[in-house]
Amino acid sequence: MQASVGDRLCVRGKTVETPDRFGVVIEVRGANGDPPFLVRFDDGHETLIFPGTDTVVEHHVA
Repeated sequence: MQASVGDRLCVRGKTVETPDRFGVVIEVRGANGDPPFLVRFDDGHETLIFPGTDTVVEHHVA
């Protein structure tokens, strides 16, 4: 999975009761757009993630 700064991520909830989480990539630390990504989620939380199969990248169009 590759991403760029400004791309939006959607991390799908793992259970029916768990909502999806949305965030924006604010830093790409891997080579050539590869993970890990520093992400700021809509609730303001920032974290470094290695996205799994439950994550979708919505590429930012400039």
